[in-house]
Amino acid sequence: MKIKPLGNRVLVKKIEQEERKTPGGIVLPESVKDEKAIRGEVVAVGTAEKIEVKEGDKVLVSAYAGTEVRMGEEKYLLVKTTDILAIIEE
Repeated sequence: MKIKPLGNRVLVKKIEQEERKTPGGIVLPESVKDEKAIRGEVVAVGTAEKIEVKEGDKVLVSAYAGTEVRMGEEKYLLVKTTDILAIIEE
């Protein structure tokens, strides 16, 4: 199955972050983390003319944006381009 975003939407594959622990050794679940942005990789871009990201770009997406989509074991976010905060350059 392949998802092709429409308009100004982008399909982003979530990049899982390392698990975080408290100083006491307790592992914090993803729902408790205080991060305001999610790291991801652009998998597909929509059909709008002026989309600033391309497939393969690493991006930061607002933590509360978009719609989560699962395909098999993978988690994706379908977001509007305005919900992409930055491109990560390594």
